[in-house]
Amino acid sequence: MVNMTLAVPEDLKKLMDKHGEVKWSAVARQAMWVHAQKLELMDKLVSKSKLSEKDAMEIGRKIKQSVAKRHGL
Repeated sequence: MVNMTLAVPEDLKKLMDKHGEVKWSAVARQAMWVHAQKLELMDKLVSKSKLSEKDAMEIGRKIKQSVAKRHGL
């Protein structure tokens, strides 16, 4: 296994220090696995897409406009 060093904000470190019983490296490892698996799924979905990045951005813009309009923003 490879070692990694992470920087965390001071307020997070204080919270972590209050809970020394937690194996924070295991928490971080699990969070990274979950995020990496989501990215892997996204990569698989995107690889089959026929949309260009420009098309996807345009669809996203239209969705945002629609949501904003619906919520009176």
